[in-house]
Amino acid sequence: MRITVERSAFLKSLSHVQSVVERRNTIPILSNVLIEAQKNELSLVATDLDIEIVETLPADVATAGVTTLPAHTLHDIVRKLPDGAQVQVAAGGDGRFQLTAGRSRFGLASLPREDFPAMSAGAMPHKFQIAAGDLRRLIDKTRFAISTEETRYYLNGVYLHAHKAKDAKLLRAVATDGHRLARFEIPLPEEAASIPGVIIPRKAVAELRKLLDDAEGEIDVSLSDTKIRFSFGSVILTSKLIDGTFPDYQRVIPTGNDRILDVNAADLAESVDRVATISAEKTRAVKLNIEPRKLTLSVVNPDAGTATEELAVDFSSEPLEIGFNARYLLDILGQLDGSEAKFLFADSGSPTVIRDSGEGADLSTLYVLMPMRV
Repeated sequence: MRITVERSAFLKSLSHVQSVVERRNTIPILSNVLIEAQKNELSLVATDLDIEIVETLPADVATAGVTTLPAHTLHDIVRKLPDGAQVQVAAGGDGRFQLTAGRSRFGLASLPREDFPAMSAGAMPHKFQIAAGDLRRLIDKTRFAISTEETRYYLNGVYLHAHKAKDAKLLRAVATDGHRLARFEIPLPEEAASIPGVIIPRKAVAELRKLLDDAEGEIDVSLSDTKIRFSFGSVILTSKLIDGTFPDYQRVIPTGNDRILDVNAADLAESVDRVATISAEKTRAVKLNIEPRKLTLSVVNPDAGTATEELAVDFSSEPLEIGFNARYLLDILGQLDGSEAKFLFADSGSPTVIRDSGEGADLSTLYVLMPMRV
């Protein structure tokens, strides 16, 4: 194999695929990226056996061939080469490959391509298209609520499914960790009416979101009961799905909360952030004392001190005292597009609904936050 490839294009593709590769691997071949050169095109493949990313880029292929090279080492070398460099990769002796750019020369050990695992996708009967912007929003509005608790593995991802609501057909993304729930919906793409509900793993969600930064236009989505594939531009990401049943999230979304608080979202976020400076690192508890036209935020930490701050709000129900985890509250406030946050309370011990409100609000978003004792 002998190829020449432009450094910036090579680096961009390597950065995409190498991020799938774990830093510590008990299986040596999984530390490598598969490189295949043919017909003026270079194909890079990386996998951790759960996710596979394939990316193609143009290259000057003098001699076609295929090999595997250490993913992180190769990425670091190309990253440190000067801008505009032409990178040459060629087979050497003793199963090693020579990488040359200007005055720099590197010898890299390769492993046989026969050892590289192929992630067979199998049949993917469900196919639809979604705009790149919509897919970005589905991820951004929900992924912060994905659980990191491995014992509840069925919560370790984003639940994507088709949903009928009155006259509307929707594609919904939902994530929850038991303390908060995030739900975002868009009109259902035409071909997606029959898709099964699937749970996309946390790592796949993170890798997909990185790739979507450069994506425009339509994303091709294919899925089965066990795998999902996203294809766009020169990139294909395939991931296994979480084999589990997502809980009936509808049951935890209250419908009768009638004590409504409207508050400027940015002002509230800044106030919560300030008073939470005093809160205990473990609980991050902040108390909201809500009265007509006034919200008092307070934190009491026996070890660090106290903090209080007042905000003018729109609230006309009976006074209410309720506590939240400050970090969870800030996560939700950070996702709101509108100028106002609308809180719907029942009482101090029941789940609270938070909606986008005011100028620029996105009504497709809904959040549920569990209170805590303070």
